[in-house]
Amino acid sequence: MSRVAVVLFNLGGPDGPQAVRPFLYNLFKDPAIISVPALLRYPIAALISSRREASAQANYNMMGGGSPLLPETQKQAAALDAALASARPDLTVKAFIAMRYWKPFADQTAKEVAAFAPDEIVLLPLYPQFSTTTTASSLQDWAKNYKGPGRTRTVCCYPTAQGVIAAHAETIRKTWIDAGRPAKVRLLFSAHGLPEKVIKGGDPYQAQVEATAAAVAGLLPELPDWRVCYQSRVGPMKWIGPSTVEEIHIAGEQGVGLLLSPIAFVSEHIETLVELDHEYAELAENQGVAPYLRAPALGVDQAFIAALAQTVTHALARDGGAAPEGAWLCPAGYGKCGRSTQGA
Repeated sequence: MSRVAVVLFNLGGPDGPQAVRPFLYNLFKDPAIISVPALLRYPIAALISSRREASAQANYNMMGGGSPLLPETQKQAAALDAALASARPDLTVKAFIAMRYWKPFADQTAKEVAAFAPDEIVLLPLYPQFSTTTTASSLQDWAKNYKGPGRTRTVCCYPTAQGVIAAHAETIRKTWIDAGRPAKVRLLFSAHGLPEKVIKGGDPYQAQVEATAAAVAGLLPELPDWRVCYQSRVGPMKWIGPSTVEEIHIAGEQGVGLLLSPIAFVSEHIETLVELDHEYAELAENQGVAPYLRAPALGVDQAFIAALAQTVTHALARDGGAAPEGAWLCPAGYGKCGRSTQGA
């Protein structure tokens, strides 16, 4: 049987207090995050990681001292292995994990994949929406490190894949029903933000996030009041908006409750478990926003895992990439998308 390695990419997170500072340093020394020459970028990264270490450690302490992202991704890898074993018994498939800013790094995972000796490799970012700051950075890191065998197929993005949309809609609907079906509640699709200059430079991330949100909202007629917003702003640059903070203030002024969906995150981590569940929840309470609800990240939702399996299957069937059902086609103006003229 053909041997297939599926490499799952994600950002990674510190596995303990001692890892917080080097994790932050790895993050900010990435040229996709701070686009200045290395001679300047490295000392800037060292300064930022030093200044943010204490506050970041405090946040990770709220989650037991480290990020749950790797254990969450390991569960997704195991679920994907099982789904592909069922869907493609003619193949020997194994999922591997490569994190960008903390262990397991791409160099170690590349050695494990090479030892597996695959005939085919599917590079599958766990970022449904493509960005130069996430997908492109992870893929470039992998290309520098992998020297083993196997024909490589790269998945660019899958923001409107049917299973992704269905999984989001179901987690939102369940959250709303479990809360008693509140009538006066606004659905906020909250995604990690980016500097505006990144989007103006041809990055399709915002367009893809908004396409995901629109498709999910289309399955939720019971929640007709919905908006897209962006969280986690850092630094002095102008970021895309509106911000999640702004939308919480608006909801307070208008006397509506909120149901937040982490539309660009497929795993629970610091931006969901701390930023959404603690910082923004406290802000909402102070603004008189009630109820304040939060739908979970997709995790190992059956529809989501099925979408990943389908994406892998389509990648193996085509040269150059994957085209799952509901595939996204980036408009030509988004030149930074790896498949802006061919789709996901």
